[in-house]
Amino acid sequence: MDVLRIATAGSVDDGKSTLIGRLLYDTKSITKDKLEAVEASSKRKGLDFVDLSLLTDGLIAEREQGITIDVAHIYFATETRKYIIADTPGHVEYTRNMITGASNAEASIVLVDARNGVSEQTRRHLFISSLLELETVIVAVNKMDLVNFDESVFNTIKENVEGIAQKIGFKGSLHFIPLAAKYGDNVVTLSEKMPWYTDKPLLEYLENLPVHAKDENLPARFHVQSVIRPHSEEYHDFRGYAGKLVSGTIEVGQKVIALPSLRESTVKAIYSGYEKVTKAHAGESLNIELVDDIDISRGNTLVIEGAPYQQVSTFTAKLTWMSEQPLTAGRTFLLQHGVNRIKAKVLSFGHVIDMNTIEEKSEVREFKLNDIGEVGIKTAKPIFADLYHDNPHNGAFILIDEYSNNTVAVGFIESI
Repeated sequence: MDVLRIATAGSVDDGKSTLIGRLLYDTKSITKDKLEAVEASSKRKGLDFVDLSLLTDGLIAEREQGITIDVAHIYFATETRKYIIADTPGHVEYTRNMITGASNAEASIVLVDARNGVSEQTRRHLFISSLLELETVIVAVNKMDLVNFDESVFNTIKENVEGIAQKIGFKGSLHFIPLAAKYGDNVVTLSEKMPWYTDKPLLEYLENLPVHAKDENLPARFHVQSVIRPHSEEYHDFRGYAGKLVSGTIEVGQKVIALPSLRESTVKAIYSGYEKVTKAHAGESLNIELVDDIDISRGNTLVIEGAPYQQVSTFTAKLTWMSEQPLTAGRTFLLQHGVNRIKAKVLSFGHVIDMNTIEEKSEVREFKLNDIGEVGIKTAKPIFADLYHDNPHNGAFILIDEYSNNTVAVGFIESI
């Protein structure tokens, strides 16, 4: 059974947690005791309905304030497939958490409050979905019950979002669904209150989304995390390289090149857990044994012989700034690419995106919290990276403050 990873996004109070709670409830994915606890909690709050958002808001502060702060991962399954939903925060202060939650998703659900229409956070989350190159975005126009299920309200929001998508150059597919998540309208079954909507309900959309194996069609990139030397009688001469195959496939007998040493060898054996396999696929954590004893250490990369790769030390990247302290040109950081961590300097600013107009502002002196724009970066040592557009798993990085050790930015390599 395949797994579909989804991220939810939207502004505060657009109803993300309620929508996920409704999906869990209507697919009978909630245990009896948990449902009883939510019912009791709803009564204590003086509500005359079951507050399904309590199923996903796990932190005390979230339940008290009625907002999502952390990224909650929710698991449920239907007869068709399994789902992992990242319920991400809507508040602008926690935009960085939205990026984290959506980075591993194959699709996103962007909620829009029917009463308020498109907001700055709607534009921001659509832009981030485009930046992450998500193939599918479902725009859920929620709380249709509060606008009397008016079709014209839905159509206006649809036109506005389509205009934004065109402006930011979104290349994926957009789907629009009118919802009243609180009551389940168009969530699992079509609503009788919106007869003008004749397309599929949300769950049916999700059930039919293709789960792509596109990562396997990309060049193989195996990031070495550690060298395995058991030093036991049974495995006296064993030397394996543990890590993750972030893209592509790798097979026993294939010739590989170790970067940066450029030494060559052949794959002798592949271990997935305790199991010995002849072929490994993207996303798997492995232990690879080579025919030759060559110099490989943490931070190195194995690639297939003959496959193209690039060594870069200066590049342009799209950057999302995630620190309250502004970014100024000339600052140095630790840049982490895969498991490789090296010093890097932000050389220059290209532009910042104005989220109100989705236009580029070229005269930039600093990046403020949640700013997204273009920067030039130089690393102290070359890294073996791909353009994010060509290989997302080998074209992204994070910037770490050298003194606080906090992650302050996430970047996507745009040009070399």
